[in-house]
Amino acid sequence: MSELLVVGSVAFDTLHNALGTHEKVIGGSATYASIAASFYAPVKLVGVVGTDFPDAMVQKLRERGVDTSGLEVAEGQTFHWEGKYTDDLTSRESLRTDLNVFADFDPKIPEAFRDAPYVMLGNIAPELQISVLDQIRQPKLVVADTMNFWIDGALDALKRLLKRVNVLVINEEEARQLSGKHHMIQVANALLEMGPSTVVIKQGEYGAWLFAGEDVFSAPAFLLEAQDPTGAGDTFAGGFLGYVAAKDSVDPKTLRSAVIHGSALASFCVEGIGPARLLEIDRAAIDQRVSAFRSLVDFAHA
Repeated sequence: MSELLVVGSVAFDTLHNALGTHEKVIGGSATYASIAASFYAPVKLVGVVGTDFPDAMVQKLRERGVDTSGLEVAEGQTFHWEGKYTDDLTSRESLRTDLNVFADFDPKIPEAFRDAPYVMLGNIAPELQISVLDQIRQPKLVVADTMNFWIDGALDALKRLLKRVNVLVINEEEARQLSGKHHMIQVANALLEMGPSTVVIKQGEYGAWLFAGEDVFSAPAFLLEAQDPTGAGDTFAGGFLGYVAAKDSVDPKTLRSAVIHGSALASFCVEGIGPARLLEIDRAAIDQRVSAFRSLVDFAHA
C-alpha cells in the first residue's frame, strides 16, 4: 500500500433540490476525493479553509486516516458555492460562488508530502495544478480532474498540464468540448494525444469509460434513487486513485478494478446529501457493492 496526495478545494455548498434547501453542506473536490481514497490508503490533503470551517469536520478527516497538516486555515470565510438542481438531478444552475479565502489559494506542498507516489489534482485552476506538480519529486501516477470553466478560460494552461499527467478524469460533455470531437472513440483518442496515457470519461447515471492505450473498458452505473449528485465525480476520482495506491500497481487489470471501486463509492455518495453517506459506510459495504457491480455485467457463455 502506498500513500497519496490530494490537492483541491475544501468548501461549503448550499444545495437546492427536490428534497428542499440544504444550507452550507461540507463540500469541495479535495474533501470528497480524500474521504473516498481514505477507504484504501493513507491520504495527505492540501487545501485552504477559513476560520469558519468546523473543527469537527477536520477531526472526522483525521479519524479516517487523512493527514490534514497541509490544510491551511486563513483569516476569512471558506469557499462557498450555491446551486439549484432540476428535479431529475440531471442538470444544475450555479446561483452563487463566493471564492473567499480560496481566491488566494496558492498550494504549498509540505516537505513531508512531496514524495507521495500517487497524486490527485482536484478541480482547480490548471496553473495551480501545474504548480503542485512542480513541487512533487517523482510521482508514479498523477490523476487530474478539470471542468468546462477551465476549458473555456484557461485552455493553454490546461493543455500544458495534460502533457504532465497520467490519467485525465473528465465528464462526457466536457470531454467532447475539450477534444472538439463527438464520437466516443474519437474523443478518447484526441484526449490521449494531448498527453495522458489513460482517460476516464464519466457518464453520470450511465457509468464510465476507461481508455488506456489499446485497452478499453466500460463500467455500468449502479441503479439507485439518487438524492444529491454533488461531489460524485470527485468521489469517483478519489476512489479510483485510492484503489490504485492500495494495489501499488498501474497495470490494466488494476485500472479496470479501480474504475469499479470509484463507481461504487460514487453510488454511495449520491445516496445522501453532501458527503453524509460516505461518512456512514465502511469497507465491507463497499466490497458488497463492488460485488453487486460485478453481477450487473456477469453473463454465461452460450
